Amino acid sequence: MSATLTDPVPAEPAPVQSLTRGADHLVDALVRSGITTVFGVPGDTGVILYDAFFHRTKDIEHVLARDERHAAYMADACARVTGKVGVVEVSSGGGSTYVVGGLGDAFASGIPVLVISSDIHTGSRGSGALTEIDQRALFSAVTKAQIVVEHAADVPSAVENALRTATSGRPAPVALIVPENVLDEHATVPPRPVPITVPAKRETADPAAVALAAKMLGEARCPAIVVGGGVHLSSAYEELHALAERIGAGVATTIHGVGAVATDDPWRLGVIGNNSGQPGVNSYVADADVVLLVGTRANATDTNSWTAPAKYGPAVVQIDIERSRAGRNFPGSLPLVGDARTVLMQLIEAAVEIPGGIRADRVKAVASARADATPDTASPEHAPGVLYPRAVVEAIRDRLGQETILVADPGTPTPNAAVFWSQESAGRQVVIPRGHGPMGYAIPAAIGVAKSRPGTPVVSLTADGSFAMSCGELETAARFRLPVLFVQLTNHSMGWIKMLQHLYTGGRYFGVDPGPTDAVAVAVASGVEGATVRSFPELTKMIESFAAGPRPCYLDVEVPHMIEFAPPVPAWDAGLAGHGERPVY
Repeated sequence: MSATLTDPVPAEPAPVQSLTRGADHLVDALVRSGITTVFGVPGDTGVILYDAFFHRTKDIEHVLARDERHAAYMADACARVTGKVGVVEVSSGGGSTYVVGGLGDAFASGIPVLVISSDIHTGSRGSGALTEIDQRALFSAVTKAQIVVEHAADVPSAVENALRTATSGRPAPVALIVPENVLDEHATVPPRPVPITVPAKRETADPAAVALAAKMLGEARCPAIVVGGGVHLSSAYEELHALAERIGAGVATTIHGVGAVATDDPWRLGVIGNNSGQPGVNSYVADADVVLLVGTRANATDTNSWTAPAKYGPAVVQIDIERSRAGRNFPGSLPLVGDARTVLMQLIEAAVEIPGGIRADRVKAVASARADATPDTASPEHAPGVLYPRAVVEAIRDRLGQETILVADPGTPTPNAAVFWSQESAGRQVVIPRGHGPMGYAIPAAIGVAKSRPGTPVVSLTADGSFAMSCGELETAARFRLPVLFVQLTNHSMGWIKMLQHLYTGGRYFGVDPGPTDAVAVAVASGVEGATVRSFPELTKMIESFAAGPRPCYLDVEVPHMIEFAPPVPAWDAGLAGHGERPVY
């Protein structure tokens, strides 16, 4: 029978010894470095790279996304939950410009991502060729380095350099730019092992500074520890608990740091800041006389608008891998420059253990602060057909296993996920992009998590505004039959901004009320099972069905608008009470 478009003739794979193109060396270097998954979208200048992937499908998987920005979110989330470099590939022109938006949060959050971008032929530079753009300049705002490869023989070393740069010091994205003729050029290059770990090297802090910090913490009347995403990147969970136990300090987490301590850890305070911050947590840190900051930007959002801790109040010690960031927001603070886990170990060795009686009193103080939290609602339903977001998060938490990973979008999902999710052990089980807070992150990022952690149930907590930005990736979830439960919190607006307009511009709503979209119909059309949920029993039934047989499933859940029921955002509590100013970032 003759071949047709629906009956393709299988291509004959090339002999291994003939795979000497720059593209082949690139894929081989990725494989040798331990990369197993690459996310991307094809383009003209990357055709040879795709042919190289074709020949190595047994060694590395390529996940076709429906948008370059979303592919970057997938790679970002992969890096967050695996501790490895996430890899995204795009082509010149539209591909490279689209992916920039997906790299911004990784850059701001310190996530190691390698973006591989093919480029126009070197002979076409400056000719106004289709898709020509200065990629080095383009990527400079969202990557820590931009590496342009001019010859195929240089590809393996360039890949190694890019991966090491992405994981050295403060992790961040790195751009590897390879012209199409370099991808197609043949070269004989000896294979070289490039094992990559995160962090690439565990730096220690100055011993004298560590000794001084240990003395300050040991003599403190009320020490507090505030941790961010750096604890996750360094896997410093045991060391964090051990230091808190040794010096008797309550531990607060930023949104990026959620999960750094287990929910039932006696030293856990909860979330700090003006987004998701709990009253007792903010007060505890504001009253502390010595505050240790670990792996956090400690910006206005993280510190509840510079009140917890105050800029010029308590003594501040800051652990950060990057010297320029250690103490930059707190004049007079003591910087400890080094890897979070390593420096915490140094502090444990240097600190004097507090007496048992003092420890018991401080545990009680932490418990008291933790109890001063967002009050529970009497019913899971705000009104007929409308569920509280907290009830949704807790229903998911209670009915899925402890291995579940929750990915949340900005807006309504963020404070509810950060505050109301619980976990039995420390680790990154909640993924929230707080570098830039990009809408549309949760759907593709959940796909990245599912591809990177096979068999792990994944929940994508999104909202109707974010859904409209990334719903094309539901087809990707369906194509791979990924165990992702997509839960949309629907309030029929760009809710976060509408709330800001309600509080700070006199309720003059502008540009925040898009028309309705049937999200379930879109999901079903994409090959994903979907259901509209308008009662708590319906919700629990669908969650239990997902738990019994994980598969891609989309739930549209009606929730009250923030104007009617505000999430845990301290600045908004003040605004609703008639005092307080608009948070300034």
